Formats: sequence, structure tokens, C-alpha cells
Amino acid sequence: MAKIWQGISNKEIEKFTVGEDYLLDQKLVKYDCIASIAHSKMLAKAGILNLDEQKNLDKELKSIIGLSAKGKFEINLEDEDCHTAIENYLTKKLGDLGKKIHTARSRNDQVKVALALYSKDELNEIKSLVLNLIKSLKKLDLNIEMPGYTHYQKAMPSSFSLWSKGYIVALEDDFKLLEGAYSIIDQNPLGSAAGYGVPLKIDKELTTKELGFKKVQETAYVQISRGKFEAVILSALSQVMITLNKISSDLILFNMNDLGFVTLPDEFTTGSSIMPQKKNPDVLELVRAKYSIVLGYEFSVKNLVSNLISGYHRDFQLTKEPLMKGIDITKDCLGIMALVIGKLKINKENCKKAMTKELYATEKVYSLVKKGKSFREAYKEVKKGLL
Repeated sequence: MAKIWQGISNKEIEKFTVGEDYLLDQKLVKYDCIASIAHSKMLAKAGILNLDEQKNLDKELKSIIGLSAKGKFEINLEDEDCHTAIENYLTKKLGDLGKKIHTARSRNDQVKVALALYSKDELNEIKSLVLNLIKSLKKLDLNIEMPGYTHYQKAMPSSFSLWSKGYIVALEDDFKLLEGAYSIIDQNPLGSAAGYGVPLKIDKELTTKELGFKKVQETAYVQISRGKFEAVILSALSQVMITLNKISSDLILFNMNDLGFVTLPDEFTTGSSIMPQKKNPDVLELVRAKYSIVLGYEFSVKNLVSNLISGYHRDFQLTKEPLMKGIDITKDCLGIMALVIGKLKINKENCKKAMTKELYATEKVYSLVKKGKSFREAYKEVKKGLL
């Protein structure tokens, strides 16, 4: 079927300009249809569609959602994206009525609203995964002493209770950042069209209410926010991922044979192709590494949209993939980390053996301070006794 706008005849150019959109957009089919249902209701209120037309569009759009859920809605390279594929489907099923759905909108606000709805759902899922990981850490809130480290050297007494509480609070802060990202993107772009509105009287408040957005997005801001909103989300995700990175680093250290504070279940380790004794914490190493991948996506998006004037640019198309991949990686890593924490075995005896006398040096300093010595004199006295 022909494109809904003037197409590109050269297949190599078409492949280059479409990129991975026709594959990535499988994630957006449902959201484009939900937005189109709300849009059709607004068009009916504006008198552009009659009630029967609106109901017929509604029925077919819900049918597409059902097909997509079963993996049976195809988006071809020739369609370029889900938005064209959906309109082509509607036109095939409903004839000229299918062509009316694009009235009072541009592909720009159509793309933007689908991404916004998708992002809101994904952020809600990620918030739930963060809360689940917090629950797993709270179960580790045990009063088992172990050394605390600075500079990879024993420093002062610590405990798994102290350790887990630190990461619980870190994740609670990450949760607030996710909520902040959600609040920022919770704006309805429909009606902005290509960034300059449409010469029709439309009801933006109606679609805002139908789609559950907090407010209508300012018309000129819709295109200005392309890439900006994706970067806001990825920035919040990178904060989640750096927390997971640090948890992973700690557990890799604690799991070392020389320390043995914790033991990872066999299903979370891998062997060596040459050394039969090895049980490598590959899962944690991959979580640790994937922070860098998500951070790279954040800066990729920020670089893509910098130095562009207001209004639409095709550069924006390239922000979709890093956003979606960053979301998927963060979800996967949160799920994996909750599994690891849930099955982690703490080795009490190894922790106890590691509580050697130098860990209590600072405690000795303060016992002398309590007896009236200055901190500096007490520090020197204890240090001399350790040498």
C-alpha cells in the first residue's frame, strides 16, 4: 500500500531513513491506537466525524490492539512506522473513513503521544520493580557484622544491616527521580501537530482527560521537548543503574573466595572453559557493566538533540531506540538483582573471622577521648600501638 505522504522511490534511501523504526514500533502499536481512539472522540465532538464513524474507528483500533497483543499486526519496512501501518489498516477496512483519522494532527504529535503513553507505562513498571528490590533488601536487614572498607582496605566495623539500609535509601531516592521524570513527561501533545497547531477548533482538554495526562503540553514546547523528555527518563534510569552497579560491585567483592562473606547460588554463576573450580559472578558483572550502556544512551540522546533550532528535525527519530533499550535494560537488571538478593546466602562464620582487631582502632581512639585525652593525642597513641 502506498504511503500516506509522498514516498521515497529509492529502496536504499528508504532503508536508510526508516532505520529500525518499523521494528521498534511494535512496542508503540497499542499506544498509538489508544491515542487514536481518544482523537476520534475529539473529532466526533468537533463534528468532523459522526457517531457511527467514530464507533467504527474505535472498533477497528481495538481490533488492532488485539492483533498486536498476539503478535499478528505487521509493520513492514514500506510502512516506515506503526502510525502509517495503522492508518493503512484502517483505510483497508473502512475505506475513506480510515483516511479521516489523521485530521487535526501531524505525524509529529502522533509519534509524541504514543511515546509519552508508552513511557508512562514503562516508568510505572520500573517503579514497581524498584519497590520489589527494596523489599528483597529489607529481608537482608540482618545484624551480622562484617568489615567496612575504604580504599579496598578494612576500615571500621559494619554489618549487613548497615549495608542494606544504605542501598534501600539509595533506591528510595531513585524512586523519587523516576516519579519526577513521570511528572515531567505527563503532558498531552495532541493538537500541536507539527509544532504550530492546526487551523481547526479542537478540544485538547478532551483528549488530555481521555488519555489520563496531567495537562495539555504547550504547543511550541512539544517539538522542543523531543529528545529532552527521553533524556530526562534516561537520566533517572542511569541513577537506578548506578545503584545497581554499586550493589553488584559490593557483592562481587563479598563473593570472592578470599572473603567469602556471601555465596551466590549456582544458577547465578558460570564456569570456566579451562579451570574446573571456577564459579564466576557473570550475572553481577553484566549488571555492573550495563550501567555504562544506559549512561551512554542518555548522552547519545542529549548529543543528538543539541544544536537544533526549535521545530521538528529528522534527528529526533534516532532518540527512540536508546530510550527503549535503556528502559528494557533497566527492567531486566532490576528483576535480576531482586532474584540475586532473594537467594543470596550470607556466611556468618566468614564474616566473624574477618572482624580483626584493626577494625576497632577508631573505637579505641574514642575510648581514650572519653577519658579526657585530645583526639590528636589519642589517635597518635593508638596508631603507635598498631605499628
